Amino acid sequence: MKKRIFTIIGVLAVLTLGSALASTGVAQSVGAGEATSTLGRIQEGLQTFVNATGFVNGTISHYAMILVAFCFLYLGIKHDFEPLLLVPIGTGIIIGNIPFVAGNQIGIYEAGSVLNLLYFGVVKGIYPPLIFLGIGAMTDFSTLIANPKLMLLGAAAQIGIFATFLGAIYLGFSLPEAGAIGIIGGADGPTAIFLSSKLANGINVLADGTTVKNLIGPIAIAAYSYMALVPVIQPPIMRLIINKEERKIRMKPPRTVSQTEKILFPIAGLILTTLISPSAIPLLGMLFFGNILKESTRTNRLAETARTKMIDIVTILLGVTVGASTQADVFITADSMLIFVLGAVSFAIATSCGLLFAKLMNVFLKGDDKINPLIGAAGVSAVPDSARVVQHEGLKYDSNNHLLMHAMAPNVSGVIGSAIAAGILLSFLA
Repeated sequence: MKKRIFTIIGVLAVLTLGSALASTGVAQSVGAGEATSTLGRIQEGLQTFVNATGFVNGTISHYAMILVAFCFLYLGIKHDFEPLLLVPIGTGIIIGNIPFVAGNQIGIYEAGSVLNLLYFGVVKGIYPPLIFLGIGAMTDFSTLIANPKLMLLGAAAQIGIFATFLGAIYLGFSLPEAGAIGIIGGADGPTAIFLSSKLANGINVLADGTTVKNLIGPIAIAAYSYMALVPVIQPPIMRLIINKEERKIRMKPPRTVSQTEKILFPIAGLILTTLISPSAIPLLGMLFFGNILKESTRTNRLAETARTKMIDIVTILLGVTVGASTQADVFITADSMLIFVLGAVSFAIATSCGLLFAKLMNVFLKGDDKINPLIGAAGVSAVPDSARVVQHEGLKYDSNNHLLMHAMAPNVSGVIGSAIAAGILLSFLA
């Protein structure tokens, strides 16, 4: 009996041990399978991560644009060429050209992304009028009021806009696109953005059913680049057209302008210029509004905000988003290169026309009324850089001949002139 009991217990023990060993083997097998699956998922995740990095998605075009950004930053930081513009734009170019996988609302052209929302102010022309408000609040029109004939120099410099407009048509751009490109000659970034957002926005449809190209990015970059390069581009043209004797002409000091005149000028200017070019109301209206805030002396707090914090914030947003809009796959095209060439031609023509018209004016002016023709270069609206260049060039030939104050008159009239020209083009071509 005892043997049978021990036999049964032994069999049960063997069966239990076998079952336990079998279970352990299965568990080990399942664990090994799970480990293999987890490792696979990790490898897959790592591969996805690697594929999403800029190192994998980058192209030569992206790195070329980043090199361009370095040039902007170098010029702005090292040589102090318009650092308030070139540093934000240069940084924006880097931001816009870091390669990424599309579809995650990251890029500036992806609807709903943060950059896209900030870029809305460029595409819809919101930032330029705000910039003009700040410019108006910091501009002194005294020299223009004291010597109104200098306004003609600002008007003469706008010839470059219309000459380039014709050149762009010849090269095959449509009328609205050519109009947007031509405005680069005004050397006025906000005006160029405003007009291109209305005419060459990639949305408008032409009479033949084709859609206009989106040229906002190239035009904005070209306009701001030439604004920053005023100290490089203008002096050779000035030396070519104006002889040494003319560069030494001293102008008589302007008369003192009363406060009443300063207040009445922006009001009259607002009414007159917008009646001539109603399409430019967003720009001219804000420009003269800002000046009224300044000259009224009753709204100093508002004027101070417009010419400091507000214009600074808008400049940051405008610069970064315009820079980011130069995404390599969208920006590097034959059209962009043509726009840069046409912009340079336009700016050179505008500068030359201002200088030549100043020489022509001297034919009819006598004695102390003669003007130094160098100030004609300030007719482009790169305020106040072109006026500073005139001052710098004048001092080279007469260390006591200060032309800055005189050059500010055609300079501010150039701002008004380019805005009027933009309004005229908009009314014809929109």
